[in-house]
Amino acid sequence: MTSPKPPGSVEIVDAVPGDSPGAQEIGFTIPERYNASRILFDNLGKGGGDRMALTGPAGTRSYAELCAEASRWGHGLQSLGLARGDRILMFLDDSPAYPAAFFGAVRAGFVPLLINTLTPSDLLQFYLSDSGATMAVADAEFCARFDTAACKDTALRTLIVVNGAVDDHAVPNAIVAEPWLQGFPADLAEADTHRNEMAFWMYSSGSTGRPKGIVHLQHDMAYSEAAFARNVLKLDPGDICFSVPKIFFAYGFGNSITFPFTAGAATLLLPGQPKPAAIFAAIERFRPSVFFGLPTLYTSLTKAEGAAATDFSSLRMALSAAEVLSAEVFNGWKSLTGIEIMEGLGSTEVLHIYLSNRPEQKKLGAAGLRVPGYEIALRDKDGREVGDNEEGILWVRGDSNTPLYWNRPDKSAETIREEGWIYTGDRFVRDFDGFHFFRGRADDLIKISGQWVYPLEVELCLAEHPQVRECAVFAVELPDRRMTLKAVVAMNSRAFDEREATRLLQDFVKEKLLPYKYPREIRFIDELPKTGTGKIDRQALLRV
Repeated sequence: MTSPKPPGSVEIVDAVPGDSPGAQEIGFTIPERYNASRILFDNLGKGGGDRMALTGPAGTRSYAELCAEASRWGHGLQSLGLARGDRILMFLDDSPAYPAAFFGAVRAGFVPLLINTLTPSDLLQFYLSDSGATMAVADAEFCARFDTAACKDTALRTLIVVNGAVDDHAVPNAIVAEPWLQGFPADLAEADTHRNEMAFWMYSSGSTGRPKGIVHLQHDMAYSEAAFARNVLKLDPGDICFSVPKIFFAYGFGNSITFPFTAGAATLLLPGQPKPAAIFAAIERFRPSVFFGLPTLYTSLTKAEGAAATDFSSLRMALSAAEVLSAEVFNGWKSLTGIEIMEGLGSTEVLHIYLSNRPEQKKLGAAGLRVPGYEIALRDKDGREVGDNEEGILWVRGDSNTPLYWNRPDKSAETIREEGWIYTGDRFVRDFDGFHFFRGRADDLIKISGQWVYPLEVELCLAEHPQVRECAVFAVELPDRRMTLKAVVAMNSRAFDEREATRLLQDFVKEKLLPYKYPREIRFIDELPKTGTGKIDRQALLRV
């Protein structure tokens, strides 16, 4: 796939799932004509229609009920004149409407775009114009974001509103999903899509420049499940998965949609802002067995009011991804729940996790071992592979890798290399046991007082201090063009002397690392800002 075609065209790439070394390793094969909606609908053929597919505060659905809703969505979208391959922007919170609308669109041969619900109107305009989407599906509470500025110079003509009805939008044609959907049949034949045809998109966070449209194909969901979920999660129909990271996030999408539905298990969906009290209440009421979070989330949960009184006995596994997990957070969660956190690393470009610890094989502080089905290489800047205990940039290859960034041939060329390899830009060290340890970004190295320093090394050191709840360390430029390190820190207690705390933390870094590596500036705030995916918002911290 070298150049995108106009909306409505059918995109097929040349890769054949099953021919790659990774696919051969896990025995992954898939028919040439394949539609990703089978992830959901195959449960009906297995006699699982009566099993619970969804639970949570927004309602419960059996597999039969969810498939019927998805079918109505597919018919409804077809009735609006969409052509095969047309894009549909989905601006939805985690309620039953999300998987129903998603699978209905895919089953009918359309391409959903999964969008961060914190997206402001100006960025929404970019997503609409970049994708050429003519339809959008949005929760009623988000419809005001579709204002005149968001809709200007876009092809958007219809907005379908779920979970309520509002007039506060600038879209010329709006439809309230209920009762509109009830007029359509509850069964739908799948579109005759190719396994390498576009299925859905996600957008990158856009922390460095405008976001990139990450294209995923019909077979990608099934591949990520065969590689990661079968080897690490090992779900069965009795499991209930609870992902606090939302569906629009690639990590949350796999946790809430791909993995449980492939296994015939259930998903606990929690709409709204995931505050600790709401999370604790959901765990006690709906009794999930597998919990997915991020380091920042685990930090807040272990220190939140009501944590010690919560019954976590239903959980058998807890997972984390996206950022490095500190020993303090790992030990705090284990002390609270009795369960160890399994850390892993993935990306939206690969769709889910490709490095992971396992219950039976783990090392604290490691992103983990290679997940079967993915090839991992550590290379120097000239592309030569490095050995164990040598630092290199991580490259990854697997059959769920994106083939391109939409309309961004420059960025595609930077990241998606020959023979399907993705250049991550992340520096790692692999030990003799095959565990990978994150060392920062390839472009993070800065010189301070004539010495090279990686900000992440200092950040991990500060995070080990018992008085630090969370922190971030980054480079800043001084007026004379010299570089220095700045730390932004949230302490466990709000009662402390800032001058004394600064000296204490600087001395801690000097003693643990080397004297020149200490952060020259430390700013204290009550809580570090977070992105919509729960990561520390480092762009916002530059303004602190």
